[in-house]
Amino acid sequence: MSGAAAGSPGAAATSAVTPLDPALAAMVAVRPSQRQLAWQAMEFTAFVHFGMNTMTDREWGAGHEDPALFDPEDVDTDQWMAAVASAGMTGVILTAKHHDGFCLWPSAVTRHSVAASPWRGGHGDLVGEVADAARRHGLRFGVYLSPWDRTEASYGSGRAYDDFYVAQLTELLTGYGDVFSVWFDGANGEGPNGRRQVYDWDRYYAVIRELQPGAVINVCGPDVRWCGNEAGHTRADEWSVVPRALQDAERIAERSQQVDDGTFTTLVRSDEEDLGSRAALAGHEDDLVWYPAEVNTSIRPGWFHHPAEDDAVRSVDELFAIHRSAVGGNAGFLLNVPPTRAGRIAEPDVAVLAELGERIADQRRRVVEADVEPSSGVVRTGGDGWPRPDIGSPAGPALDLANGTGRWEPEPGDASPHLTLRLAEPTVVEAVVIKEEIAVGQRIERAVVTAALRGALVLRAEFGAVGYQRIVPLAPELVDTVTIEIRLSRAVPVIAGVAVVRAAVTPGG
Repeated sequence: MSGAAAGSPGAAATSAVTPLDPALAAMVAVRPSQRQLAWQAMEFTAFVHFGMNTMTDREWGAGHEDPALFDPEDVDTDQWMAAVASAGMTGVILTAKHHDGFCLWPSAVTRHSVAASPWRGGHGDLVGEVADAARRHGLRFGVYLSPWDRTEASYGSGRAYDDFYVAQLTELLTGYGDVFSVWFDGANGEGPNGRRQVYDWDRYYAVIRELQPGAVINVCGPDVRWCGNEAGHTRADEWSVVPRALQDAERIAERSQQVDDGTFTTLVRSDEEDLGSRAALAGHEDDLVWYPAEVNTSIRPGWFHHPAEDDAVRSVDELFAIHRSAVGGNAGFLLNVPPTRAGRIAEPDVAVLAELGERIADQRRRVVEADVEPSSGVVRTGGDGWPRPDIGSPAGPALDLANGTGRWEPEPGDASPHLTLRLAEPTVVEAVVIKEEIAVGQRIERAVVTAALRGALVLRAEFGAVGYQRIVPLAPELVDTVTIEIRLSRAVPVIAGVAVVRAAVTPGG
């Protein structure tokens, strides 16, 4: 048996639905926008760091590098997209301009771009090539445009640089079709004696909303927040309803990388592990926002490709663990895959990405057939006005709850709402998946999974916040019944999906 013994569902539970006092009502009232819902459903996306730093074998360029250095001889963006798609990713974000200021498209407002390079005879446009290749492979396209620019003379001048930056934003958002994300970096290494630009964030946001209304603005933006590290760490309880103060771009920048010393990518702070519990929100109830988390990390130690790191590509086991904790922990997962100086994704990366995609697909295939019995209310399937995008999540089509059209909402008076999943046959299971219908907010605060074999308790696991999706790992045990009981919720919970995942390898197998 795993964990402490427990009785029948609800035996030790307090009422799962707390009366809606004003504080709870304020938390429940916060809802995601349509663009945030669409972003969350993408689950797993790619970052592609490529540019002048790839040519110079650096992470942060100094600026003013000779454009002649940019001349990759074998750029194959279809190879990039095939590698990305093999991992099960749904979109790709390209570093159109990094801190060094070199532009991967022929910008009309600077000479420091591919137009001044020998690549493609000065007629190349890598942003266009990536955007087109992404769509050929069924991937959505996004852009990273560094606010910090170490080449542009107007940087630090105020309005003049804002005009320059808005012009570049406009080029990217009007010349390359639909953009699903604009990713703003908070990094700034100028130091106390360097040039400092006070960015007009509100102006940048307004341009994006006008030109690409469906795009989310990530990190130094109002739609998707940075998880707070580059190591792939996800909080134990990741909340999407948080204080508005977390959207402060200057605060985000202060906590971002300031020095290119090679240590920031492994740093995980412990001072902001709780952003959205009732205690964390106390005193902020009148100023809350929906601000979901994104876990971003690289497949290698660096963000740009360095030949010396070809033997340091993360293993499929490590990447799958990050994927499960991020996508299974109410966060998006953004994995960086940097092409080589020649212009192709390196073979070690390609191999691991393919393995990762197979591991994720295998998890989906291991969803167990089961019947579901609600403690109260009814399980609704189809035609109820609750469509959800089918993005091939680990819950798959199980139970008619995760097929894109189902939901379960217990009766308001149900003091111990729970779903009992009866498996078709005794099965060794390794995880339970649960999804909330986040279109009506994030409500579940604490829940318990119990599993039994022929009526005898076998295992018990407790977990907290759910949100878009929670994958609860279990010690592999043979069971025939799994019960998910909601112990504490901010309002009547609305469940959009549940599933049980069979163990990949049975004990002793």
